[in-house]
Amino acid sequence: GTAGDSLAIPLAEAARLFSEQAALFIDARYEEEYADGHIKGAINLPWDDVQTRFPDIAGAIPRDRVIITYCDGKTCDLSEKLAMELFYMGFGRPRVLVNGWTRWVEAALPTG
Repeated sequence: GTAGDSLAIPLAEAARLFSEQAALFIDARYEEEYADGHIKGAINLPWDDVQTRFPDIAGAIPRDRVIITYCDGKTCDLSEKLAMELFYMGFGRPRVLVNGWTRWVEAALPTG
């Protein structure tokens, strides 16, 4: 498998970490999509803006939390790219919730 496969997190585990407030969700989608709805408490870091925006949010990322990136659609690789970028920047081992937005909504989990 690819690096992305090994970073993938099961929805049930992501939901558990969410309920324990042990994870920080980062939405890699465009601002407009984020504005239309996102995982409750998630911060928006569009992949296209990662270089310009990252310094602003770096300080807000708790080092003791599991970072879970997500976007939408089975073929969307933005969250995978974002996770790898965060990994290279020293943020532990970020996880990717594949097709995260759709699956989160289908599971009726909390949204913002």
